Amino acid sequence: MKITIVAGARPNFIKIAPIIKSIQKKENEGANISFRLVHTGQHYDKNLSDTFFEELNIPQPNSNLEVKSGSQSQQTAAIMVAFEQELIDNPCDLVLVVGDVNSTMACALVAKKMNLKVAHVEAGIRSGDMTMPEEINRIVTDSITDYFFTTSETASENLLKYGADPKQIHFVGNVMIDTLMQNLGRIQKPDFWETYDLETGNYIILTLHRPSNVDEEASLQKLLLGIDALANGKKVIFPVHPRTKAILENTNIDFKNIIYVEPQGYLAFMYLIKNSFAVITDSGGISEETTVLGIPCFTMRTTTERPETTTIGTNVLVGISIENLEKEFHLFLQNGKRNGGIPNLWDGKASERIIDILLTL
Repeated sequence: MKITIVAGARPNFIKIAPIIKSIQKKENEGANISFRLVHTGQHYDKNLSDTFFEELNIPQPNSNLEVKSGSQSQQTAAIMVAFEQELIDNPCDLVLVVGDVNSTMACALVAKKMNLKVAHVEAGIRSGDMTMPEEINRIVTDSITDYFFTTSETASENLLKYGADPKQIHFVGNVMIDTLMQNLGRIQKPDFWETYDLETGNYIILTLHRPSNVDEEASLQKLLLGIDALANGKKVIFPVHPRTKAILENTNIDFKNIIYVEPQGYLAFMYLIKNSFAVITDSGGISEETTVLGIPCFTMRTTTERPETTTIGTNVLVGISIENLEKEFHLFLQNGKRNGGIPNLWDGKASERIIDILLTL
């Protein structure tokens, strides 16, 4: 079985790392399986791309399509054109896509038009928010997928509602957690730990990148000033996404607690998360890692495609207003951490299950 694995953006790299390890293990045991890794180039900043390959021991891609940035349509179209040629030059039996970025949808479409089977890892997750490009990517990808690998029972149920064949749905767990568990012993202090006198349990991590939170300069300033105030003397470490950095470059606010840092590699970022007091984010994936690590997480969105992080885990959905965040954060300060658990099959073995299943199909 020849598998072409597609990765295009930071979350993809974290998800493919354990899948590749599982394929290599089976290959070494004599199984008839091999892979070709294609990097679409959707994320091309070193801290959002190359660093993850180095730190997670992902082999260098067999091909880099180097599509880089552009509008949603421009980027998707460029990926499709380049990936079609990639598959013509390098035939395979199966295309495996992960997550919900433009590369996921674009490469799934190309594969199906070339009559190839498609496997989607992290299939079935839904936010219900059609203003999110990722939600459209999820729906389109799942509408043409042959083999669905889900992170939760809820995701599997979502696919059934959409009319997917139950025999094609495989609840395997969360490959993001595979990567976390495989690397917990390797996480490392970031270079600035001593510079800013950081102490375990005494700082907050902040990440913001969604258009609803960062595209309007005035609302972004209001949000940051509110977070700076609620930190109440605790340092707020803010790895600034390139999208957000471009907007902040024109501001001259003197924050008391917020500290800008560069985007971090996986090992340093997980060290920061694991040792933090709390996390404020608008990311979906971070709420999975905080759930497993038992770190309070406040997600600045009105919806989540990972409801298990709020029902079972440590995540609280706070909407996009600073007032809601302040309310929920003060409740946390009053009452302490909520008792969170770890969702079913988030045990570090999801990628092994995926490859075992693919070998039987």
